[in-house]
Amino acid sequence: MNPELRPSRIVITCDWDEVPHLTDAQKATILASTPPYQRDARSKGIPSLGAGAIYPIPESDVKVKDFELPPHWPRGYGMDVGWNRTAVVWSALDRETGTRYLYSEHYRGEAEPTVHSAAIRARGPWIPGRIDPAARGRSQEDGKMLIETYRQQGLLLDEADHAVEAGLLECWTVLSVGKLKVFASLQHWFEEFRLYRRDEKGAIVKKHDHLMDATRYLILSGVSWMRSAPVKKDRPLVILTDDRNYTTGWMAR
Repeated sequence: MNPELRPSRIVITCDWDEVPHLTDAQKATILASTPPYQRDARSKGIPSLGAGAIYPIPESDVKVKDFELPPHWPRGYGMDVGWNRTAVVWSALDRETGTRYLYSEHYRGEAEPTVHSAAIRARGPWIPGRIDPAARGRSQEDGKMLIETYRQQGLLLDEADHAVEAGLLECWTVLSVGKLKVFASLQHWFEEFRLYRRDEKGAIVKKHDHLMDATRYLILSGVSWMRSAPVKKDRPLVILTDDRNYTTGWMAR
């Protein structure tokens, strides 16, 4: 049995507002001397990793309250596929500010493509996606077959630009300048964000990183391929009056 799944083990977090012996002045002093990427861990008890963090940015700088997205904002998603975990993250672009918002996630393991495809189409079958065809150690040939499998399920899916270091740099850039925000409801995304790190040799720790990879595919692929929701066309409306005259007009679907 996986020791992480043992019901006898629990994790309890505590923020420093629950620590009565710390004064506001002491908290301010401690916070000022703490690196930004460790501040949420120190003040709120949110688990994170220190010097090895790939995105050493406070979670509070990234998280925003969920809001209704304008229908004209272009959207797209990044997808990382694996049997143990398939992860998808959706983005919407505010063209006026150049800010991208991650607003929805799919996070499920041990399910067939039909299951994942249904969940993806439910967010909008018109939304295109990007996937790394060599993800999780697949050959390019196997990856292309995988893409075709999902296309047959009705997904508008294409290959992502999957350069690792270039993708990490691009994600770091948009995060650090405030051009990438994440809805607070994306709990799995934030769980991975807190733990996404390099080891002592500088290699990326390939655990709990599925949504981070999906985000990298999404961001590095740019925005030109993203689409806005299709506009519903009006249809003719014909009204038959009592004197048998026809009145024509338009009725929205």
